[in-house]
Amino acid sequence: MGDIQPAWLRAVLPLCLLATLERGESYGYALLQQLQESGLGTVKGAVLYPALTRLADDGAVEVRWAPGEGGPGRKYYRLTDAGRERLARERRAWQGFRTAVDTVAAFSAGATGTPHEQEKNR
Repeated sequence: MGDIQPAWLRAVLPLCLLATLERGESYGYALLQQLQESGLGTVKGAVLYPALTRLADDGAVEVRWAPGEGGPGRKYYRLTDAGRERLARERRAWQGFRTAVDTVAAFSAGATGTPHEQEKNR
């Protein structure tokens, strides 16, 4: 995937975290790896953990501590029912936003009509 702007990543990170946690409970480092494998690039802990804290404060995510295997304990995060509802709302909102951005960004200099109309005229 191309260069992901840090501001874009911060804006969509809660949606991406909710979607990742929909697959099952996870801990911070594993979430970082899953996000990177999904094509979001390197997400820093300084960005990830505050986002998880806000999701927990909002009731979208539950947090539990579990003893570590031969090391310190880990915080595990899991989606709540409220988090599933929020994920569904944010997915719908994202689709609308994505369509709008695609429409605006697809216009070439001096072109008229929608991107769909432009494609038909080619």
